[in-house]
Amino acid sequence: MFPYAAYLRIYEPVTAFPEPARTLWTAYADSRRRPRRLHALGAEHDDAARRLVGAPPEVVPERESRDAYVRRVGDTIYVCPWETRLRSWLAFERFRGEHAAALAAAFVPPPLAERAVREFDQWKRAGRSLRPHILTSTWHVPLDWFVPFARGERCLMLGAPGAGYGPEEDASQEQAGHGPATAAPARTLIYVTSMGEARRRVAAALPVVRENLGDGTGEVFLLSAGRLDTLARWLGEFHPQALVELDYGGLVHLLDDRTLQGDESVAEMAVALTGMERGEVELTVAMYKRLLARWRPVRALESAN
Repeated sequence: MFPYAAYLRIYEPVTAFPEPARTLWTAYADSRRRPRRLHALGAEHDDAARRLVGAPPEVVPERESRDAYVRRVGDTIYVCPWETRLRSWLAFERFRGEHAAALAAAFVPPPLAERAVREFDQWKRAGRSLRPHILTSTWHVPLDWFVPFARGERCLMLGAPGAGYGPEEDASQEQAGHGPATAAPARTLIYVTSMGEARRRVAAALPVVRENLGDGTGEVFLLSAGRLDTLARWLGEFHPQALVELDYGGLVHLLDDRTLQGDESVAEMAVALTGMERGEVELTVAMYKRLLARWRPVRALESAN
């Protein structure tokens, strides 16, 4: 069972990586050792679980991961590095910021926490990138994540275990902007679009949301211009020919087939934004309420007994 988390991923063309990373990722894409898409999320989760159940737990891996998610569109290879070390540091930094010191110490012994903080400070001082290719959200999909996508870019799979697009799960099936180009776990809901479309949609939505909803809100679950602006800046740090993927990840296990089939969150967000732009208050409120009604109960499961 995957963790109850959704993922927003950036796949950059392999040519966007500097050497020697470009050559390494090109060879990796053809390697038989890499986890295929059908098993990649599970392999990533297993790796994290092994580190955390150890005694003492390994909060941050000693070395950066050499694995990645891979897509192929035509002759182009797209790579989304796992960046497990960087993401672990960022997650631990958020964890310490959201919990009292005594509670954090109950999960991570202070010497290990101090070491992780010290090593991350060294990483920052070296000028290394703090921009992960993967964002993670537990127990819900943030509403701003729906903005970069369109309804026609959805791929829902509810088939039997092992279902996929064929023997080579990275073979191109549909071009970017018209659905995923790779296979996924048998039960999954994924959107994929081009970076150009993602940036355009977020840029168009930003002034509309700022005018109607404001820059911020006291509840992190709600849509705001502040969160959209953060998303726009994150997208702007990657190659303009990259692909953007929204993966419901383990959240699909919290929803039955009928609920997943009826999930039109991306389309509802698009209609809500159109309603805001046109001043159609009733339409906007109706769509926004549908989004909240779908995702608030899912997020509430985090604190369920």
